[in-house]
Amino acid sequence: MTDDQSLSQIPSADPFALFDEWFAEARASEPNDSNAMALATATADGVPSVRMVLLKGHGPDMGSGGFAGGGFTFYTNAHSRKGQEIRANAEAALLFHWKSLRRQIRIEGPLQEVAPEVADTYFHSRSRDSQLGAVASDQSRPLDSRTTFLERYEAARSRFADGEVQRPSHWTGFTLCPRAFEFWLDRPNRLHDRRRFERSEDASGWTDTLLFP
Repeated sequence: MTDDQSLSQIPSADPFALFDEWFAEARASEPNDSNAMALATATADGVPSVRMVLLKGHGPDMGSGGFAGGGFTFYTNAHSRKGQEIRANAEAALLFHWKSLRRQIRIEGPLQEVAPEVADTYFHSRSRDSQLGAVASDQSRPLDSRTTFLERYEAARSRFADGEVQRPSHWTGFTLCPRAFEFWLDRPNRLHDRRRFERSEDASGWTDTLLFP
């Protein structure tokens, strides 16, 4: 085994800075949705579910109050399954998997709802059709036929034909404030490279350690 293979290629660094470095490479290499991430939530009883969502904001300055210290933001209908699970159990996990780079990042921590004005700003940055679709959709609820959904979309388009689309109050965003990151890098023969970062008890910094693959 060469020296390059024997040493960790995941540095001991600020995890937000390391995320930015990997994310920039993913944006340059991934053919579709480099900001896609798996979001795992659970009911109050601990029954899990997972789905893909899109990262819409991140950084060490996101989050507020008891959640200060940075975060990763996504948006959803709070009446959806994930929204209801977040309301009941505000703990979640994220997973980024960039196949072209053969890398993964896992992030765990509590969730905080974004301020209404933040949700408004992002909602109105979306295409008008996407805004109307959010108004028309009872996300995750039973649907008798696609025709019903399209009729509701047309009704929303008529309703807001002469003005700005109003963001539904249940359409909002959540920011996950990391208490832990784990960076994973593929290596030949499954001799993978893993490093886990955990926020210090006083939230002033991070500790990290290598993990067996």
